[in-house]
Amino acid sequence: MSRWTFVTAGLMVAGGVGTYFGTTALQGQTPSAPVFPKEMSSYREVVKRTLPAVVSLEAKAAPVARRGPKMDGNNPRRPRAEMNPGIPDELFKRFMEGMEEGDMMPMPAQRSAGSGFIVDPKGVIVTNFHVVDGAQSVDITLTDGRHFTSKQIIPDRKNDIAIIKFDPKGTVPFLEFGDSDSMEIGDRVLAMGAPFGLSGSVSQGIVSAKGRSGLTTNRSVYEDYLQTDVAINPGNSGGPLVNPEGRVVGIDTAIKSRNGGFQGVGLAIASNLAKNVVGQLMKDGVVHRGYLGIGVRPLSPEVASHMGLKDTHGLELIQVAPGSPAAKAGLQEGDIITSVAGHEVKDSRDLQHLVGTLTLNKPYPVNVFRDGKAQNLSVVVAQQPDNYGEERTVFTGSPKKNAEAEEHAVNKLGLELSDLTPETASRFGYAEDKTGVVISKVDPNSLAADAGLQRGKLITKIDEKPVTSAAKAQEVLQKSSLEKGVLIQWQDKDGSKVRTVIQGETANK
Repeated sequence: MSRWTFVTAGLMVAGGVGTYFGTTALQGQTPSAPVFPKEMSSYREVVKRTLPAVVSLEAKAAPVARRGPKMDGNNPRRPRAEMNPGIPDELFKRFMEGMEEGDMMPMPAQRSAGSGFIVDPKGVIVTNFHVVDGAQSVDITLTDGRHFTSKQIIPDRKNDIAIIKFDPKGTVPFLEFGDSDSMEIGDRVLAMGAPFGLSGSVSQGIVSAKGRSGLTTNRSVYEDYLQTDVAINPGNSGGPLVNPEGRVVGIDTAIKSRNGGFQGVGLAIASNLAKNVVGQLMKDGVVHRGYLGIGVRPLSPEVASHMGLKDTHGLELIQVAPGSPAAKAGLQEGDIITSVAGHEVKDSRDLQHLVGTLTLNKPYPVNVFRDGKAQNLSVVVAQQPDNYGEERTVFTGSPKKNAEAEEHAVNKLGLELSDLTPETASRFGYAEDKTGVVISKVDPNSLAADAGLQRGKLITKIDEKPVTSAAKAQEVLQKSSLEKGVLIQWQDKDGSKVRTVIQGETANK
């Protein structure tokens, strides 16, 4: 065998070995293509189950009439540009012919669009109150193309929820409410509805936060929102926010936006709040709510410490409505409410929801902290008045000319105090039977300003001791230790009482 034949044979053997290792040993180590769970790669199944129960709504208000323009022959005296520029001139002239000055002009009915979802196969739709506000009738369109019209609108403005009853004339799909409390930040959700009139739209995202409130400008009084980054746009209002199991965990209600469009912050009414309201609307046509008749604010750690409270949970009672269940039970402004009906209260929303679920006309224990001691009271929850929570009491008297009053400066706090005379009471809007001292001036760069004190506030207590004169208050404040802090209770014109702690080293920064 020649040398070249030997080399060629060697190369062939090497090639064979390489082929063996390359196609057998190494090939066995190649990772397989990833296989994603079906629920992560597509929402098609949950959409197929839920979307048929989502409806598009067009609310139609009653037509109105307004007075026609002043006439001069067949021509209006006001500029033509003020009328609808889309009306052709000839048509406009024929419309105006025969009209007398001041005649009532029929105006087209106003329409608004939104979304909703069916919760009862007998024909019950849930939506937002603001979608059907003022509506005389509602046109309903299902995703399968069926159309219905209903005049049975049962609203609850305080929760921004309404139900619409209609005759389905057969079977219709429906959705069930889920448990919004079980949802956690990061859980996936879908929003369904008709954004910008595009019915049958679906968008997906996650729960961004829970327990949001005070973020909308609508007329709702009770708020408990799930925040989500799901694309919610105008027209989505009233549609369902569903979890991957296809249950409704929220009602798409609002967007927090600078331009009216989606910016990654949507708000949906939590289902646990909504289903209680919907259940009452379906059964009684009205929502029965209990109330105590109080105003509260969170208890700060500084205030809790100065009052001798070991725990900081609880709410500071700043206002008690006259004749309310709280007033009849003996609750007082300045009390610290720690529990109601055996449940600890953490914040105002927690208390509001708790009281709303209690049985009416039944006594419940209320634990408060007053004057350094714990006290047990009993309150009977009553039916909430229709306009409760909608208006605030404001001073409407006519201020009188203020007589010269002696002012007492507390330089280290940066404020000046005056006695509460009939003149100063009238000037700042307080009843003449009130006691305390009025803040007549606050240095904007002072410790008092940092603590939230303002001109016109009425100081009623210092370190839980009543204050009756500006001179005495000045003396107590000048001797107080700012290192330890001084506890001040002050009152606003609406009657609410607030505690705050002033602490620091000097009055000016």
